[in-house]
Amino acid sequence: REQMHTDYLDFEQPIAELEEKILELHRISVPEGADVSISEEIRRLEEKSRDLTRSIFSNIGAKQIVQLARHPLRPLATDYIARVFTDFQELHGDRHFAKGAALIGGLARLQGEPVMVIAQYKGRTTKEKVERNFGMVLPEGFRKALRLMQLAERFSLPVVTFIDTPGAYPGIGAEERNQSEAIARNLFEMARLKTPIISVVLGEGCSGGALALGVGDRILMLQYAYYSVISPEGCASILWKSAAKASEAAEALGLTAEDLLGHRVIDGIIVEPLGGAHRNPNLAAESVKKALVEQLVSLKQIPKESLVSERNARWLQIDHAEQ
Repeated sequence: REQMHTDYLDFEQPIAELEEKILELHRISVPEGADVSISEEIRRLEEKSRDLTRSIFSNIGAKQIVQLARHPLRPLATDYIARVFTDFQELHGDRHFAKGAALIGGLARLQGEPVMVIAQYKGRTTKEKVERNFGMVLPEGFRKALRLMQLAERFSLPVVTFIDTPGAYPGIGAEERNQSEAIARNLFEMARLKTPIISVVLGEGCSGGALALGVGDRILMLQYAYYSVISPEGCASILWKSAAKASEAAEALGLTAEDLLGHRVIDGIIVEPLGGAHRNPNLAAESVKKALVEQLVSLKQIPKESLVSERNARWLQIDHAEQ
């Protein structure tokens, strides 16, 4: 039986096999003075690996993009916050019930400019994932986000939101604390917030849990992120009564960055490093930072009194694009 390389997805296995050969060559110890050089063979295989990666990734579909968005090594919100911003100071709590650990937020600087950063965070280790509820935000998390947005508005600070969630938490406690009202309130208040809002979908952008941070002036997506009203598995379970049809559901949902740019749901795609953001987190963060700076410069040109009306017009045009 062939060995499965766990850091690679199923469609990446040919790449994994080449990379393993390259590692084996690096481990070979050549005696000093020997008339043997493996450097040329390593260079040849590395070029072959890059070409193969380009070939595979130029033909991936919605199913593979969903897999990449969920990759266990994919950079998370905290990875981007550490690389994109300086002087991040986290602010805690919704001032009503709890901390809302699945959502982090606070003050930071983007190239020296003060901003408010709000992000969904799944956690990296098992302990952290449990603590952060796997990125599924509870009502207190959404209320914390709203508190920070209103604080940003008071001090005329731009808001940057990072979206990465499988959805809002659907548990009994969340419903008792009025999850749907917390999401709806965020939609309502973001629509009339008098400060620039830039939203970036980092990985998964599922359902109302994603939209509760997504009513922005500019919506950007990483190349291999997805944004949808429901997960492919949830959609397949409803339409075909089987999660096994998730691949078909992913294609039908039109959830990729290219699909959504074509429908004018988003405003731009942030290109990821070859093979996905997890292959080069630093380069991915540089691309995110560049896109944020560009959008912030653009939004600062809009008069404050026109910001809300232009934001609402931006969202209303989506309906006209679909008719």
